Amino acid sequence: MKIKLCGMRREEDIVFANRYRPDYIGFVFAKSPRQVSPAQAAQLGRMLAPDIEAVGVFVNEPLSSLEKTMREVPLHVIQLHGDEDAGYIGGVKKLGVSVWKAVRVRAEGDIRHAETLGADMLLIDAFSPDVYGGTGKTADWSMIARAQPAQPFFLAGGLHAGNIMEAVRRVEPFGVDISGGIETDGYKDEDKIKELMGEMKRL
Repeated sequence: MKIKLCGMRREEDIVFANRYRPDYIGFVFAKSPRQVSPAQAAQLGRMLAPDIEAVGVFVNEPLSSLEKTMREVPLHVIQLHGDEDAGYIGGVKKLGVSVWKAVRVRAEGDIRHAETLGADMLLIDAFSPDVYGGTGKTADWSMIARAQPAQPFFLAGGLHAGNIMEAVRRVEPFGVDISGGIETDGYKDEDKIKELMGEMKRL
């Protein structure tokens, strides 16, 4: 089970990641309370343990701007959390990076459509009409389980130490993506990270 801790923006966050060793961490370049600039992400990335992969999160970013960020920040994965289509995803893949496509799920058809876009991985998140992720809302696990996505996927949306085991049991994702569930007052909380990673070790 792969683990991604998203929304890293302080040096302390990277210290926590290096201590508890998720598989991935996420830098959010889209507008968000967790947004970082390419310069900030580059500085934080230099602190990151070499066995932890950095994911860059973008929403409807012009391809030229995304490519510029990639030149400044060493990113292993590009996570697209907006309305990006198959053509855009193909353009990103030509840059030699793995592409994850987030899908905000209302119905099984949303998953079926996302599977046609050519991404390397899906990230299935809760639907919100006004926000592209990071809402803290829990996705409809029963519906996702019924859909049985054919493509490997990460589960996101409202995950924390108290519900992560049930989510994994019911949905059986390839990995989990956690952000708000490891925060207190908008900042990454070491105790919550430790608790969550402890739960994940039980799998």
